[in-house]
Amino acid sequence: MHNNKKHLPPRFLAAAFASVSALGLSGAAEAEIMLYDKDQTTFSTDGYINAFYVNSKVDREGEQFDRRQSRVKMGFLPNYIGFNMGKQVDDLKLGARASFWVTINDSETNGTDTAIDVRQFYGTVANPEWGEVLIGKDFGLFARSNILLDELLAGYGQVSDTLGLVDGGGVSFGNIGSGYPYPFPTSQITYRTPVMDGLRVAVGIMDPVDTNDSSPTGKAYQENPRTESEITYQFDLAGAQIYSWVNGSYQTSDNTDSTVKSVTSKGVGYGVQAKLGGWSLTGSGFQAKGINPFFTNNAGEPVLRNVDSDGYLLQGSYKFGKNRVALSYGKTKDDGNGAVGSGADYKTRGVALFHDVNDNLKLVAEYNQFSIDGHEGSAQNEDTDTLAVGAVLTW
Repeated sequence: MHNNKKHLPPRFLAAAFASVSALGLSGAAEAEIMLYDKDQTTFSTDGYINAFYVNSKVDREGEQFDRRQSRVKMGFLPNYIGFNMGKQVDDLKLGARASFWVTINDSETNGTDTAIDVRQFYGTVANPEWGEVLIGKDFGLFARSNILLDELLAGYGQVSDTLGLVDGGGVSFGNIGSGYPYPFPTSQITYRTPVMDGLRVAVGIMDPVDTNDSSPTGKAYQENPRTESEITYQFDLAGAQIYSWVNGSYQTSDNTDSTVKSVTSKGVGYGVQAKLGGWSLTGSGFQAKGINPFFTNNAGEPVLRNVDSDGYLLQGSYKFGKNRVALSYGKTKDDGNGAVGSGADYKTRGVALFHDVNDNLKLVAEYNQFSIDGHEGSAQNEDTDTLAVGAVLTW
């Protein structure tokens, strides 16, 4: 049995997601409020607030874990407030975004202290002819559209007790770890082409991360930055709107100790979403080697191996009037870089109902089932069923 030397503790796993991204709302807010617009200079704000009543039934190996737990907490997306700046200077469009992510249910451990994380702090330089350059901190490109187009993004998602999420002070995981990894915010320099007949290409260099052992006799290092990219293509076909994508990541981590093996981390993500009338169908997946199947930046720096992980997410939804019903099934198969060092299958099934009270207020009801099936024995197995009912307010 393999055990990573630096597994992420459950408390860190939960805290790391206190600010899991509102990717679908990040670049351009759904309902931003313009605070200033004069002399080709703009300043606006946008925000997201949500809270759910949650009831989870936990069934794990060992009766000491089995219980039914009620919570009042935020969902898959955290609460945040963002500020957007823009200025036209000759033929250049200068922009910037700063967003602050707030957890609402950490008072049991932190008292009146509230975790506020900065997950976006970047500037952009753009021109319609040659595209855009982004500098600063933003979400990564690998697995970006996989999570961006998740039909349950504004819902709740899985809360694995093994990962410390049932009792944790952060958000739930949605389909992270059971369908796709999370494109963690990271410092980067990224270039995006203009949209060319529906086609757009993004290529960036990211701050690299340690993936092999740093011990008293050796130090992990990376000669080159991590590279990530994404190609998206949007088009119409037989009356349907199609959005397709492929993205990837590559990095090598070496070590000054010659006895420590290098880890080459590489992955590819892909997917397609089709919308026709009130119907929406989405299928996505990823394949990776030497990558943490939960976090693309290997948060917490657990020691990884050159082993495989892959996953997929299948979803469908139907919108009628102010209501939308969504079904979801996701699975990640990991050979040992995830929470279970000996490898496991992680699955999430979910159904959700979204009701738009108006353009800024949404009511949500969701039921999901999460499971872990260990590859070597049943000691790590888990089945957690969760009911969540809540509301989402945006501006």
